[in-house]
Parts: sequence; C-alpha cells; structure tokens
Amino acid sequence: MSTDTQHDAAPDSGPLHGLHRFLLIGKKRIFSYHLALYNVPAHAFQAIVTLGLDETVRDAYLADLEQHKNDRVFYSLFSPDHFPLEDLKQGKTFKVQLERVIVKPDGSRQFQKMLNGQQTDAVCRPEDVRYFRKLGGLPYPTYLTYLLFGEGDEVHLAHQLAEKPNWDEVITATEPQNIDPALLSKIPDVTIESIRDPHGVVPESPLKKGQKYDAEADGAATPISFKAGRQGWWNHTSLNA
Repeated sequence: MSTDTQHDAAPDSGPLHGLHRFLLIGKKRIFSYHLALYNVPAHAFQAIVTLGLDETVRDAYLADLEQHKNDRVFYSLFSPDHFPLEDLKQGKTFKVQLERVIVKPDGSRQFQKMLNGQQTDAVCRPEDVRYFRKLGGLPYPTYLTYLLFGEGDEVHLAHQLAEKPNWDEVITATEPQNIDPALLSKIPDVTIESIRDPHGVVPESPLKKGQKYDAEADGAATPISFKAGRQGWWNHTSLNA
C-alpha cells in the first residue's frame, strides 16, 4: 500500500466494506481521523475517533513526529481488515499498520510502512467515536468552517467536508483562547467569518501557519481565537476523484 490511490475498497468487498486509513493527530491524546473519499461509498464519511493503540505504535509515532515536527510529514494507520466504517459505532477491534505519509512536490502522497509493517490491534469502543457523519446533504457554508476537537491543552481543527469538490485538512491550533473542555467535547462547528468559503477545491490551506484567527463556535457564549499551527493532514486530490 504505497500510494493514496490504493485506499479504495476492494472490488469484491461490497460497496460498504473497505480497507480504511486513519490519520494520527495529537500527542497527549492521539485522535484518529478517517481518510474520506467522496465517490467511494465505503469511505464517504468524516469521522474522528480515539482508538486504543499498542504502546509500540504510540511510541514509534510520537518519536517520528518529534523528528519530523518541522517537515510536511503526516502519519496514518492502515487497516488490512475489510469492514464497514459504521461498525466502529458498535465497538470494534481491528488490525492496523503504522505509516509515515510523505508529501511529494506535486502534492501526491507516499505511505511508508513503519515498524517493518508490523500489525497490531486497534480497539474502538462506542464512546471512542467522537464524530461521525456520512458525506452528502451538507451545502457549502458562507464562511470557512472547521470542526473543533481535542483534549486538554491540545486543540485541533478539521475542515468541514460539505459539497464536492472540496479539500480535507487537519491542523493543530496554538494559543487557543476561550476554548474549554466542555466545548471541545462537543466537537462544534467553528466559523471564521473573515474568510469566505471558496465553494470548491483549493490547492493550499486558507489558514496560514502562525496567523491568528477569530472565530465563532457553536454553543460558545463568546468568540474563540487561535493561531494556525502544524498541519496534520491535507488532501484535495483523491478526496474528489
């Protein structure tokens, strides 16, 4: 499994079964963000979960992330098990392999196996499914909209996937203001009204690293703010293919 084009479901697996990938986000609490594809039913979901992972996988991910913290390198878990993604909501244990994701100059990605391709178990309990939505039926927003998630002092934002074409992105925020644990646990929509949504695909993030943004969060009594930090995922190609 070396490129993102091999993420698609196997031809004989049925439309809802697939070989899934999850991007790893965070350090103290590691979140797993599903690699979504609009045109493949098995992968047409935006999902955020907290998987129980083997310590070997956690340690290897965190050490490699520290080594590449200033590089455009992502991390993922590839599952060789075929299953409908919705099974996670009932609880599921499945095999995973840790991967380092290298972004090439043309924007394509190479998924490199880590730990010599060792397979370990990932455990997902029903309460570990933090956000789960099937793609479709959500119009483009007027302004740039993200999903806010995280735990403790680690705050992340995932671009809300509305209509196709679009782009998929996760960033870690720095210097968050007015973001408390109760708000994070709701995974609210966050609207940045200083940037209009482009209503289509873009080649690079509208959020510039190090820049501060003010935003409105659903359910928050006061506006929030943050600085855009490290990008943990980006896809504007295979997402729309």
